[in-house]
Amino acid sequence: MPYTKSKSTKRFSFGINRNPTAKQAGSNTLTIATNPGADKYSCGTSALTMTVREASALQSFLNDNLEHDVGPAI
Repeated sequence: MPYTKSKSTKRFSFGINRNPTAKQAGSNTLTIATNPGADKYSCGTSALTMTVREASALQSFLNDNLEHDVGPAI
């Protein structure tokens, strides 16, 4: 059964498309796109698309390297 989900924030749009029965390359993808805006961080619109396998590697990297405890510093 195909799965499609999307989420948007002020600066980014995220989307995932999965089809467990599809055998074609590129049928399971994650897309991160910038939203146009007037703030100083805006760079127009651009998008990054990766396979779900690559996205899983990115997730693992972020989980390993971002702090989990965001409490006050001592």
